[in-house]
Amino acid sequence: MNTTVTGPIRIENVTKTYHDGRSTVQALAGVTLEVPPGGFVCLLGASGCGKSTLLNLMAGLYSIDTGTIDTGGRRVGFVFQEPALFPWLTTAANIEAGMRFRDVPRMERRRRVDELLRLVSLEEFAGLRPHELSGGMQQRASLARALAQDAEILLMDEPFGALDAMTRTVLHDELEEIWKRTGVTIIFVTHDVREAVRLGDRVVLLSSRPGRVIGDHPIHLPRPRRLDSAEVNELAAGITDHLRREVRRHAR
Repeated sequence: MNTTVTGPIRIENVTKTYHDGRSTVQALAGVTLEVPPGGFVCLLGASGCGKSTLLNLMAGLYSIDTGTIDTGGRRVGFVFQEPALFPWLTTAANIEAGMRFRDVPRMERRRRVDELLRLVSLEEFAGLRPHELSGGMQQRASLARALAQDAEILLMDEPFGALDAMTRTVLHDELEEIWKRTGVTIIFVTHDVREAVRLGDRVVLLSSRPGRVIGDHPIHLPRPRRLDSAEVNELAAGITDHLRREVRRHAR
């Protein structure tokens, strides 16, 4: 990882509007947010508030209408809700694919793949194809593929939303451990308030469309945390009340 980049991620007054020729939808309006290196920020908001749009703008997948996003020159990795692995490649080859595109030397690719397989606990499944993996294993492979880009910023768009409760709990623990070991900065989109409190240093709330930052809740609970702990549930209840007020305001 590039350890010379020390400044925060800065998102300043970002606006994004979609046009399809017949209608116009403003997804984001004046979003401003700063994330320190190594931070873990969870984005919460009602459906359609622009959370995923913001991640896509940060990844450079969409263009910004107005405002600026400064990632400090860091490499960005993206983990989607669906793993989107290449079905014809093995787990190891999926992780390696991005490095091939970057012309990383073969021996370095092999060393890095082995390292990442250990990091996500998939060493024994390196030769299997996606259809032979469980949903949780597929997401581990997707995470390793993102980290294989030497990502210093990890954008995660509801990566555990389709998984069962027990698998999600295990992956919460594993993601937290990976975050601690790598020092990567994580911006994590979720609809689950308890998941946000379980994982994040901060929980940032976006308003209903168009999305604006309407709340920034620091989470000071000691780690590791449990999803079912009284402390997590108490904080989640307060944030849920904030979101509920926002949804009601928008519905009027």
